[in-house]
Amino acid sequence: MMKNPRSARLLWGLAPLALLLAGCQGGILDPKGQVAAEEKSLIITATLLMLLVVIPVIVMTLVFAWKYRASNTAAEYQPKWSHSNKIEAVVWIVPIIIVCCLAVVTWKTTHKLDPYRPLDSDKPPIKVQVVALNWKWLFIYPDLGIATVNELAFPKDTPVNFRITSDVAMNSFFIPQLGGQIYAMAGMETKLHLIANEAGSYNGISANYSGAGFSGMKFQAIATPTEAEFDAWVKKARASGNTLDADAYLALAAPSENNPPIYYSVGEPRLFDAVLHKYMAGRTSLAATDEEIKLAELTKILCQTQPVAAVKEH
Repeated sequence: MMKNPRSARLLWGLAPLALLLAGCQGGILDPKGQVAAEEKSLIITATLLMLLVVIPVIVMTLVFAWKYRASNTAAEYQPKWSHSNKIEAVVWIVPIIIVCCLAVVTWKTTHKLDPYRPLDSDKPPIKVQVVALNWKWLFIYPDLGIATVNELAFPKDTPVNFRITSDVAMNSFFIPQLGGQIYAMAGMETKLHLIANEAGSYNGISANYSGAGFSGMKFQAIATPTEAEFDAWVKKARASGNTLDADAYLALAAPSENNPPIYYSVGEPRLFDAVLHKYMAGRTSLAATDEEIKLAELTKILCQTQPVAAVKEH
């Protein structure tokens, strides 16, 4: 039992702060990738610059309230005071300087962290095609001939280039510890480039509400310590015995919740493009080459089953 009441009060006072800091673990303030680390730095820099104004204002509010309280008869009263060049200079010049600094920092950082901008690295990137479904994530590795559900893997220190779309309602692809979120929308393609600087398993989520199974629409992003371990993971996916072709995709696209990881070998290399173009099926008549004709035929197959609306109106 703690005998010192003052120490006990101090510990109780620090408890809320400890809880707040514990909430940073596994989130955007606990970065494990280059993009997330630079985003954290931008957040901290912007916050500190703004505190240069906020803290003095709070302190002066308390000081003025105390100095000019009703019981302080010694406070100087100047009812005819109307202007001070010194106060005007501080009130305007300091915020202008801070806003200019914020503008420069934000401009440089946001352009540097453009999600469509490939990351600089000596290693060749891994390409991943992402399809948001009800209520799961499908990851297709076009160069490796595999696909997975709710599990994503790549070696650490290796860039990952994502092409992202949705076959249902709008979702948001987000791995907080690796970088910012970007939307997945039907009939549209967005891009994202991430890299993990540390090996580990990181939580991935949908950051946009999409219906009843939204809370279970999560996945694991695994950054393997070595390329050999990533190769072993790829072999495990190829040996799963499941083949992702048009029929398998249509079965997978049916709404389901809290899905465990599933592994496939890819039997149809045009699947992602067919999902992307199924909402523009009227344009497939313009197909000219054999590859475009095959894509058009696959798109028509996928269009035979209309997606179930994610959000029901009540």
